[in-house]
Amino acid sequence: MSSEFVWYELLTTDTAAAEAFYKDVIGWSARDGGMPDFSYTLFCVSGFETYAAGMMALNEEMLARNVPPNWSGYVYVEDVDAKAAAFAAEGGSINVPAMDIPSVGRFAVVSDPQGAVICLFNPIMPEGGMPEAPPAKTPGTFGWCELYTSDAEAAVAFYEKMFGWKETSTMDMGPMGKYHLFGPGEEPIGGIMKKPDDMPVSAWAYYIYVDGLDAAIERVKNGGGQLLNGPMDVPDGAVIAQCLDPQGAYFCLVSDSR
Repeated sequence: MSSEFVWYELLTTDTAAAEAFYKDVIGWSARDGGMPDFSYTLFCVSGFETYAAGMMALNEEMLARNVPPNWSGYVYVEDVDAKAAAFAAEGGSINVPAMDIPSVGRFAVVSDPQGAVICLFNPIMPEGGMPEAPPAKTPGTFGWCELYTSDAEAAVAFYEKMFGWKETSTMDMGPMGKYHLFGPGEEPIGGIMKKPDDMPVSAWAYYIYVDGLDAAIERVKNGGGQLLNGPMDVPDGAVIAQCLDPQGAYFCLVSDSR
């Protein structure tokens, strides 16, 4: 199995409000994760048994460190401990050391040399295997990932070394610099670009598919979220928007139609 994003997670200050917001905007259903020691919500893709993402509340320690509401992505690796050590050895850092989640898998939270946070994950496969995954671009699935970073060229080289992600092509965005498409094979799974000067830290962002972008944007606004940018056409024929949810977590939407 190649190193790809296999899980997404929302940390937030108001899980009940966030659940209602994303169920309305994306069309997810929600289930209790059944964790014995804390509350964890699973978001499900409509019409499938597949879990799209998870959600939990920011704990007291996170709040004390001023961690804001945020979406994070988990990348599959065979050896979480070794990969976390490699991040640190190559100029990144280990934010949360490798640990086990009983019956779920082993994970760690790390940062790359430019400070962007990303999670490492080796899941425990359930008996009978994973449920059937929805087809690509199904509403409610994640379809693209994007890194805004202080040094795009360095980030491209770093993630190739860490995960084997290779640059598949680049696009010239004029004053914004180059957009570096990358993936584990010939098909890109995301892009890397220089972050805007007013963006305080390097960070990853994740795009969720919706059926019709304009209507989804209206649901964002009506639900107390904010539209930051878009709708904007992109070269592959899709249309995108970047948003904040009511608690302040940054997320992105993508659709094949307006």
